[in-house]
Amino acid sequence: MSPCTKAYKAYVAASGHSAYATTPYSRVVSLYILCGARLNAPSQKVAEDLAMKSCLATRTHYKVTNGGACEIAASK
Repeated sequence: MSPCTKAYKAYVAASGHSAYATTPYSRVVSLYILCGARLNAPSQKVAEDLAMKSCLATRTHYKVTNGGACEIAASK
């Protein structure tokens, strides 16, 4: 199971304010998907901000220069 699949399943299972951010998948542009998640945050806004920060940090870490930008894919 990929790390992003694990992160999404953890997001679904989380009971508190949580968010999942990911790069969009396109067979033409991307051969991979990067993601980030924040579970059980104090608020939905905080969860979204931290999920985006996590996704962007992963993007920077792997020095991604092509593919889509991080975006919030799910939030509760």
